Amino acid sequence: MSMPATPLQAALIPDCTKAEAHHAAYRSAKTNDAIFVCIARQGRRWKVELDAMASSRPIIPDPSVKVLQSAAEALVVAGTVTQANIGPDYISMWAFESEEKAREIAAAFHAALYGLQQLHIAVPSQGGRT
Repeated sequence: MSMPATPLQAALIPDCTKAEAHHAAYRSAKTNDAIFVCIARQGRRWKVELDAMASSRPIIPDPSVKVLQSAAEALVVAGTVTQANIGPDYISMWAFESEEKAREIAAAFHAALYGLQQLHIAVPSQGGRT
């Protein structure tokens, strides 16, 4: 993993196809107070996972989650993924045709989560969740 609170570049997103790799990457994210992100092979396709709960920073508020949901819906409509689950603390998307595309999308959503988190910290909403 990279420095805390730093989005990972696509090439640095860990491949957590094996359970041991997943556990090690998640432990590393928690140790570095970072948002967990990984890709994993599922048959001939790829899955993307992000988990903001690995970080102690606030969960992003619902209006920000809607931005992520909109982006994920666009990926489904375009046929880039077949399914996506987006929440304030967890994102999963599958089935990407290629590892390269999975890494690209994982890096983009990882950066978006960090950016939305930072914005929420800098400009907290009235009555928002933290």
